[in-house]
Amino acid sequence: MGGYGWMGVMGIIMPLIFGIAIILLSFYMFRRNSSEVYTNGLSKQNTGLDILRERYARGEVDSTEYQSRKQDLEDK
Repeated sequence: MGGYGWMGVMGIIMPLIFGIAIILLSFYMFRRNSSEVYTNGLSKQNTGLDILRERYARGEVDSTEYQSRKQDLEDK
């Protein structure tokens, strides 16, 4: 060990650990930001009429309520 003991080993290992941590952190941040951009782009495309259609397809609104709300949305 040349008289340095653990300090010599830690001098080699610590930069490797920090380097790997920086790479993993940057990878995590890149993946997180890219997924947020993708989902934000999709959510902005959903109009009120699209949401109403989805609710009608799931059976949350009946036919008369669907027609009424659809007319309201188309008038705006």
